[in-house]
Amino acid sequence: MGDFVKEILVKPIQYADEVVKLADGAISFRQDCLEVKTKSEKLVGLLRQAARASGDLYERPTRRIIDDTEQVLDKALTLVLKCRANGIARIFTIIPAGAFRKIAQQLENSIGDVSWLLRVSTPADDRDDEYLGLPPIAANEPILCLIWEQIAILCSGTIEDRTDAAASLVSLARDNDRYGKLIIEEGGVGPLLRLAKEGRMEGQESAARAIGLLGRDPDSVEQIVNAGVCQVFAKILKEGHMKVQVVVAWAVSELAAHHRKCQDHFAQSNVIQLLVSHLAFETIQEHSKYAIPTKQAMSIHSVVMANNQKNDMGVTDANYRNSEQDDEYKSNIQRPMGMSTNSQMHNLVTNTMAVKPATGPSNEQGEGQPQANNCEASQQNTRTNQNHKKKGRHHRHHHRPHTAISGDSIKGREFEDPATKAEMKSMAARALRYLCAGNFTICRSITESRALLCFSVLIDKGPEEVQYNSAMALMEITAVAEQDETLRRLAFKPTAPACKAVVDQFLTIVRKAESELLIPSIRSIGNLARTFRASETRFIGPLVKLLDDREPEITSEAAVALNKFAGPNNFLNVNHCKSIISEGGIKHLIPLVYFGEQMVQFPSFILLCYLAMHVPDSEELAKEDVLIVLEWATKQATLMQDKELETLAYEGKKRLELYQSRASKGYH
Repeated sequence: MGDFVKEILVKPIQYADEVVKLADGAISFRQDCLEVKTKSEKLVGLLRQAARASGDLYERPTRRIIDDTEQVLDKALTLVLKCRANGIARIFTIIPAGAFRKIAQQLENSIGDVSWLLRVSTPADDRDDEYLGLPPIAANEPILCLIWEQIAILCSGTIEDRTDAAASLVSLARDNDRYGKLIIEEGGVGPLLRLAKEGRMEGQESAARAIGLLGRDPDSVEQIVNAGVCQVFAKILKEGHMKVQVVVAWAVSELAAHHRKCQDHFAQSNVIQLLVSHLAFETIQEHSKYAIPTKQAMSIHSVVMANNQKNDMGVTDANYRNSEQDDEYKSNIQRPMGMSTNSQMHNLVTNTMAVKPATGPSNEQGEGQPQANNCEASQQNTRTNQNHKKKGRHHRHHHRPHTAISGDSIKGREFEDPATKAEMKSMAARALRYLCAGNFTICRSITESRALLCFSVLIDKGPEEVQYNSAMALMEITAVAEQDETLRRLAFKPTAPACKAVVDQFLTIVRKAESELLIPSIRSIGNLARTFRASETRFIGPLVKLLDDREPEITSEAAVALNKFAGPNNFLNVNHCKSIISEGGIKHLIPLVYFGEQMVQFPSFILLCYLAMHVPDSEELAKEDVLIVLEWATKQATLMQDKELETLAYEGKKRLELYQSRASKGYH
């Protein structure tokens, strides 16, 4: 920084010296030239002072102010040269009457700007809390100079002053998106991150909150990530005060929500594991020890118990075409805290904690790494396993990375007040929601860390906000699982206790149909539609009931979820279609197709077409004149504007005509 300032100060200092030297030799407008000389002498003195303090100057305003000062001195030099003209040259030299008055004012403004720059770059202790005011350059944009001042304080102020400056930047970033962009452009992210690392609790909170507010668009998030936010936030999540960690987790969720490309950067910095650790803290016991167990680490008793349980479970779902034989082992982890031994949730959680989830096909199961006791060990194990995987990618047997979560990274956090603990879990779930959105790698890491178990417990027992964020996180994970067969096979096997715990929570919510968790629960059930067995019909009835006299958004979501059961991508669509019909789905769908709002009408019509295509011989379809409904729909421009929907309608109509044209006459 010092060399840069000295370099840009060379030219304006030379110009000022020339103005002082030439003003003495002025022939015309001599008195005005002497006034310019006086102001230039004062200005060059300030510029030399700036050159001596170049290492302490704040770069952004320095560049802008010095550039403006250079232009002013260049104009002053040109004007003074005109006043030295003699003879014929003087006759043809025209100097406007107001030229000197204008240049004198500009020089005075430059003096004010450089003086302000020197003051703002001086530590607060050295200037005795002098009020800085606004420089003349701020006339057109006062907010910019206020931002400069706060960032300068962040760079050179005391801890208390830096804390106040961060709070001021929080207010500016919250008020206006443009102010947030200016803070980033003027170099505010670096000083904020330094305060987040070095400051006291209040300053760290303000710095983290400011960073979260600044990341409102992909470009801004990109710059924040490039400044090193992932490493700073990971360190705080591991070692910081829980109140600061709450704000950091919120900031992570904001950055990930506005730019998905930052997800992998946070994952590489171990942020995912740290967030899951906070989620698991006091949610399940022994949460620091739930790395995936290895065969070598298991006792003979555990192996015997695992084999017994495997036999009790029976064969895995035959209709789940790509699922492998269960390979589940018992461990000695205790039940979650605060759970009743007689409750259904306790049984699910205990089973989940006792059973090792399948980590893939049997020909890919290698020997796991020893359990990690801290985050560094977890990262080392992951890197080691990944190297083994690369080396053995083309072999039948190779190692798989296992996720271990550090549970003792924050000593003394058990003494935090319950409200802070609850807020920490809520923000951790919110951050995981946005970090795993559309990201298979992170979703797999989360599910392998037994976070599904944590989410199921928190949805059942947690405060309202924790429940909501947990449900939303699960919705994002199941959305990725819907698109990725591998994740469905690994994390959502029908026989996996963790999956059962999560699904049972969703089913309970859908049956009650009262809370704000309803929509994410409906979507999650729909996302998992391809994982359910043919005999698993308990989800169909509650979803069909939601088609009857509900808010349009809920009805629409229920219809979309049922479409995923009945659609051609579901191997068991015929079975599910029969269940929908037997639960009375037809009588709800027909009025929705005729009279429903567009957001309800479209998914309801699609579902009706699927029922006609897959169960065309149903007597219920004939009784309710579904063929007439489809004929009516094919004449509606709003429904037929989509070519795929038009094709679907004609296919359903054709199938019904083939099977029911005669049968339908018998009912009238």
